[in-house]
Amino acid sequence: MGDLAGIGPEVIYKTLRDERILQQCTPVVYGTATALFDDFPVEKGAEPLTFRQLRDAADIAPGRLNAVTCWDEDFHLTPGQPSAASGQAARESLLAASRDLKAGLLDALVTAPISKENTQADDFRFPGHTEFLASYFGAADSLMFLVDEEQDLRVATATGHIPLRDVSTRVTSDLLRTKIRMLLKSLQQDFGILKPKIAVLGMNPHAGENGLIGREEGDVITPVVRQFEHDGHLVFGPYPADGYFGTGQFRQFDATLSIYHDQGLIPFKLMAFERGVNFTAGLPVVRTSPDHGTAYGIAGKFCADESSFRAAVFLACDVVRARRLNAADPRSVR
Repeated sequence: MGDLAGIGPEVIYKTLRDERILQQCTPVVYGTATALFDDFPVEKGAEPLTFRQLRDAADIAPGRLNAVTCWDEDFHLTPGQPSAASGQAARESLLAASRDLKAGLLDALVTAPISKENTQADDFRFPGHTEFLASYFGAADSLMFLVDEEQDLRVATATGHIPLRDVSTRVTSDLLRTKIRMLLKSLQQDFGILKPKIAVLGMNPHAGENGLIGREEGDVITPVVRQFEHDGHLVFGPYPADGYFGTGQFRQFDATLSIYHDQGLIPFKLMAFERGVNFTAGLPVVRTSPDHGTAYGIAGKFCADESSFRAAVFLACDVVRARRLNAADPRSVR
């Protein structure tokens, strides 16, 4: 459920009111659904949501709304005001869902937003969901991957939640090779694209202007891209980020690899903020999330847009099906 003081409970509630959800999957909410949703407004004439309350995910009822209670104690919750208690609730619901996912009781995980600061504890020192899940599921690395299926728009980032001043030292040939391989594999395995076409952005303005504005392109990025091309992959670049997005060149590719967080996420969110999904590639499990944060400023006002969270649920279902299809017949990717 993410941080309970944010809009996580609201976007979950609104998503589950969509009748298409139960046609796609059996939802299991980790938290205290009844306590949190009892006071939510209901449209005139509409029935309130009802959940099967569980202590153990082994008792999930297919075709119904399920809720696993993750803690017993009551605590005071004020929307828009994160607290130690709401941070603890976010950790406990995440840990409970992750345990059940690892045990095979769930097929995918969709995480509501957390406060990276508020969630920290002695036993939880991770910048966010992605880093925790990579550690918990033993993934050597992961790839932040923003997806808008409606526009066929996919943007990944070579570096994630790190200070901008550290980007140039983190971007090495090994890192880029790893991220490009993960991106190629995810496009094939998770999105069913047999021969993915990928664009790699430059790090500096104008992609370094042939070394006048930086040498990372010539020294690191271009040699890696050329090696992938030589090996028969459709990997191209580096492209100047501003012109690449401004001219719509991104539409010629199945995915774009940006070098750092804001370089990729700013244009993505400008184009797809209400529909975008954060998909974590490189994990042995399926995990998605909405592309927005806790939005404390509007929490409790019941005006949050659930479109991104709903899209995250649908994408998780699609990826589960794609992986099963690919496992059954590796040639079935399109």
